[in-house]
Amino acid sequence: MWIRSHSKVYSGIQKEHVWKIWTDINNWGKWQSDLDYCKIESDFKVGNHFMLKPKGAPAVKIRLIDINEGNSFTDCTSFLGVKMWDTHSLEQTPEGLKITNTVRVTGPLRWLWVKLVAKNVADTSPAQLGALVKLVKEKHV
Repeated sequence: MWIRSHSKVYSGIQKEHVWKIWTDINNWGKWQSDLDYCKIESDFKVGNHFMLKPKGAPAVKIRLIDINEGNSFTDCTSFLGVKMWDTHSLEQTPEGLKITNTVRVTGPLRWLWVKLVAKNVADTSPAQLGALVKLVKEKHV
C-alpha cells in the first residue's frame, strides 16, 4: 500500500462551513484550479458517485464509500489494477480546525498509478486546502 497524508490547523473557520463546501461537489471546480469540472447527479450519500475531470486528463468516476456526516468522507477511484482511496477529515482542536487529506493506493499496479495520478493528488493537497479555506473565509468570515 502507498499512503500520503497532509494536515493543517486553521483558525477562524467553522467545521460546518468547510463541510458545506466539501459536499457541494458540483462547485469544486470553483476552488480547485486543476479541475475542468466535477459533477454529481445524486445526493452526497454512500454508494453514489461523481465524475471528476482534471485539466489535461480524462474524467474519472469516483464513488463515495464512507461518510461521517460533518466530520469526514472517503471516496474511491478504480483504475486498472488498483483502487485509490481519498479521505477528507475535519477535527476541532484547541488551536483551530484541523483539516486532513489522506490518499491511499492499493493493488498490484499501485507503482504505476502512484506515478500517474496519486502522487499529484497528494502533492496538490496543500494548495487545495488553502483554496478551500480561502473560499470558506470569503463566504463566512
